[in-house]
Parts: sequence; C-alpha cells; structure tokens
Amino acid sequence: MQQYKVLACDMDETLLNDDHYITENNQNAIKKACSEYNLKFVPATGRGYMTVQRELGWLNLNNKPNEFVISYNGGAITENKDNRQLFFKALPYEKVCEIADFAKDYDVGIHFYTVDMIYVYRLNEDERRRKDGQGAIYTEIFDLNLSFLKNTPVAKVLLQKVDMPYLYSLETKIAPITDGCCSITYSSGRFMEINAAEVNKGHGLVLLSKLLDIPLSQFIAAGDSKNDIPMLKKAGLAVCPSNAIDEVKQICDYVAKADHNEGAIAEILEKFVFQ
Repeated sequence: MQQYKVLACDMDETLLNDDHYITENNQNAIKKACSEYNLKFVPATGRGYMTVQRELGWLNLNNKPNEFVISYNGGAITENKDNRQLFFKALPYEKVCEIADFAKDYDVGIHFYTVDMIYVYRLNEDERRRKDGQGAIYTEIFDLNLSFLKNTPVAKVLLQKVDMPYLYSLETKIAPITDGCCSITYSSGRFMEINAAEVNKGHGLVLLSKLLDIPLSQFIAAGDSKNDIPMLKKAGLAVCPSNAIDEVKQICDYVAKADHNEGAIAEILEKFVFQ
C-alpha cells in the first residue's frame, strides 16, 4: 500500500463543520497521523494564513517549524513558525481597482484579502455571521476608494453572493479585465475568487512538493469545491467528503461516506494512512 507523507486539506466544508469547528474525531485522527505516522498535515485554503491560526492551535501545529500552510488558493505558502512567508503572489493594485470598479455595478459583496486583514464592501448579515463564526478579522468599508491599499499587497478579491448561477454569469462579463492576468475559481457556494494569474491550489501543491522534496505521488489532497480541483488533480490520492460538489466527486479516487459534519477526514485517514 502506498505510504502517504502529506495530507493537503481544504478547510471550509471539508475539514470544518457547519459551526466552523474541527470535529473531535477529525482532531484526534489528524493528531494521531502526525505523531504516530509522521504525516504532515497542511491546510490548503482560500483563506489567508493569519485566519487559520485558531485551527492550527486546535491541531497543535501553530508556530511549529517545518509545518506549513497553503493559503489564498495557492497565493501564499508559509512555514507555521512565525508565519514565515516562503511564497506570496499578489494582484497588481491597478487590477484590484479595475475589479472593484466592475463589481460595484452588480449585486455582490466585494472582499479584499491582504496579509492581515479582510476589507469587505457591502457586507450582508449572512456573511457577517459566517465571518464571525470563523473568527475572521475583517473591516467593513463603505466606499471603493482603495487608495489605502496602494502599497499593501492584495492576495485576492472575492465577489460574494449566495447565488452561484449569478456569480457564474459574471465570469464572461469580467473577462476583459481578468483574461490572461487573473485566475478565477469558486468556493463555498457563495464566492467567486479572483487571484493573480497562475495562482491555484494545484500550483501551491507543486511548490510545496519541491520545498519538501516529497513527490506528489505521496500527497493526499482533500477538498469539496471548484477551487480544490487543481490540487486534487495534482495529488497522488484525491479524496473528498460526501458533501462535495459533483464536479469534485467525479475526479476523486475516494468519496467519503461521511460529510464535513461527521468527520470525513478521520474516515479518510483510517482508510489510507492507519491501515
């Protein structure tokens, strides 16, 4: 049986339950995999790395050397010790402004992700509850004068609406701004995510593989949404919880019986690592 050395795992709707916590069985299984099987557990998330510190603490991985996070959909790789940046690719400021100018004319919230803050324009109450439940640090803004971001790297811009067909319909409309210079993907049934060109979780996985000198064939990747697909395609073993979208399930080697509320990651580790 293949010995896997790294589990790159999406956070929201894969590892975390609907209350934004790691279930007890997932926590116990990950700690066992790390301590007894020498498996590296690497969050691979669309969030910024500063927004997963709580979760790293639950897993005893925060501020640890030689432990890593892939964040901003592959836009950054950091070592957990002192959150040391190993790779970071931001959107050009001018492109951030173009995206904002486009999005202001549509019925979407607009989120700007910097290293240590999320700036949110048109924050609705549903999204506010979600951010608060995640323990996210964010600042609500009420106009789109973004001059305060001119010298602050922006890792990604999100367009938010709980209506995925509406978000999908914007992709062709925004194409004159984004084609050739941005990556677009979708997550959590509510986000269009816009990163710099060639940024995706799959590219992040390749960079981490080179950094660790561990072949991708020894990586497990777990995810549930469109933004996870590039990573799932790169890993030696692609897995997902039962709540994953159909497009993800179709490319996975294994679909867990459990969903994100029931401890799908524990099930996956039991099947592919502990045995």
